[in-house]
Amino acid sequence: MTDRTWLITGVSSGFGRALTTQLLERGDRVIGTVRSRDKAADLEKSHPEAFRAEVLDVTDTAAVRDAVDRAFAAGRVDVVVSNAGYGLFGAAEELTDGQVDRIIATNLTGSITLIRAALPHLRAQGGGRVIQLSSYGGQVAFPGNSLYHATKWGIEGFVESVAQEVAPFGIGMTLVEPGGARTEFRYGSAQVADLTDVYAGTPAHAFTAMLDPAGGLAPGDPRRMAAAIIGSVDVEPAPLRMVLGSQALNSTLDALRTRIGFFETQHDLAASTDFPTGE
Repeated sequence: MTDRTWLITGVSSGFGRALTTQLLERGDRVIGTVRSRDKAADLEKSHPEAFRAEVLDVTDTAAVRDAVDRAFAAGRVDVVVSNAGYGLFGAAEELTDGQVDRIIATNLTGSITLIRAALPHLRAQGGGRVIQLSSYGGQVAFPGNSLYHATKWGIEGFVESVAQEVAPFGIGMTLVEPGGARTEFRYGSAQVADLTDVYAGTPAHAFTAMLDPAGGLAPGDPRRMAAAIIGSVDVEPAPLRMVLGSQALNSTLDALRTRIGFFETQHDLAASTDFPTGE
């Protein structure tokens, strides 16, 4: 199905740009948020009737609510895509308080605010779809990524809970869990702490090889991933999770099997903390 209207945060690069480009090419309409209007000038010029840019910093909660209200005031919005976010690398103690606050405000609080602001409108219009860009890092954890994982594991719990709350209103929610992709996320926008010698040569700094394109490019194709995300909107009921990339899926399955194996050893301990039967 085409002829939908989409609200997408962070369309200047990465998945947001790939989604927007494909949607406009197929005839859909997009309201896209950017930090600076010049980042979307080419889209406004090439698709003046189908694309509208909104300047938005998703850490500004009042501005997020205003942008969502304006989007729905203009007409039905079929799909809301919470995409804005970035990566932050470094050992936990190497990160500054400001870096911690900023990534939580962007990746977690910003996404929560966007979704909460959209829900009353989606209910009023009789339904719609919410797509939250997460990561396989919302299921798997690596050293040197602690705060990024904190935001992704957090948004996964939020969406899984809210999806159950809003299903009776015809609102579907999907968590997208991509693996490594050839986007600016890895090779441009990633932020790195002021690294210290104490962690040199340890797993906490293993990410430096991953961020270096000379070590080999990520396997994920952003265009193919964007096409899969777009296609998911035609699937009923909405898939709660989509893992994109074979490496991401294999890593996720390995992590889940290990986690389940650990929990399977806990039966006796768990039962030992219950009141005895009959008490």
